[in-house]
Amino acid sequence: MGAVAALGLYPKPVAAQPPPESTRLRVIYSPGLCISPMYVAEELLQGEGFTHVQYIKTSAASTYKLLASGEAHLTVDFAAPLILRVDAREPIVMLAGVHVGCFELFGTDRVRAVRDLKGKSVAVTELGGPDHIFLASMVAYVGLDPSKDIHWATHPPAEAVPLLVEGQIDAFLAFAPFPQELRAQGIGRVIVNSAVDRPWSQYFCCMVAGNPAFVRKHPVATKRALRAILKATDLCALDPERVARFLVDKDYVQRYDSALQVMKELPYNVWREYDPEDTVRFYALRLHEAGMLKSSPQKAIAQGTDWRFLNELKKELKG
Repeated sequence: MGAVAALGLYPKPVAAQPPPESTRLRVIYSPGLCISPMYVAEELLQGEGFTHVQYIKTSAASTYKLLASGEAHLTVDFAAPLILRVDAREPIVMLAGVHVGCFELFGTDRVRAVRDLKGKSVAVTELGGPDHIFLASMVAYVGLDPSKDIHWATHPPAEAVPLLVEGQIDAFLAFAPFPQELRAQGIGRVIVNSAVDRPWSQYFCCMVAGNPAFVRKHPVATKRALRAILKATDLCALDPERVARFLVDKDYVQRYDSALQVMKELPYNVWREYDPEDTVRFYALRLHEAGMLKSSPQKAIAQGTDWRFLNELKKELKG
């Protein structure tokens, strides 16, 4: 019966509103369970009038290029890297927050708090990648200089885990479902869990972003697509068991227990409550402190955000 039928829910067209200006939609997704609303939204998008929905699987590094070029129309991606792309004058616009809590900082017994990372070796997938940018924000928040006080070592997560166990690195940042698996195995010490630890738990980690030209030319399509993604976000919060089973059945993840734990732990129910502009302002300040952002937070907000569709949908999709 397809994705939404598998969840026991059926997309209903919004007949009272005009149809989308284009029935074709290209969305980007990178591997990872935190963006599950993108997977769940597929048939909801069809219910919004999109007859041709193409999912483009790509790496984090290629996401911004595809979105800025217009080869893709929408994505769900990490807030802090999106802000840096806006600062670099790439044509990207943030439209809504999705959830908080997708990253956790793991360390050895030598690390008890973020400030303990001074002089330590910290693994990131690549310099300029999402984990590096988030970690730079975190160390800047506690007064450290990420360019001078941290020794950055580039290792993929699969390599970082044994290095942490052996004590060859002191910390690394993991994204869902990796933290759930590490905690289950008793590997490392959780220094920061962004789902529950302030201030990180008060700001979105993942946001919906679009290509500005597509948004300007297709406002109805943009609103309909955003509605489908936010409805899918609600599904992740309201029925985590069914969403986890759906993710396994569709081969987005192998382990049901990990998927279910992610669905239950990540706050998918805050998109109505939290202000995405606060998220942009918060991370822009942190990135400016880290020497990674040139423009002011207000300029990043003015150039790289458009909340009008979200504000309308908050009224329409009252929880």
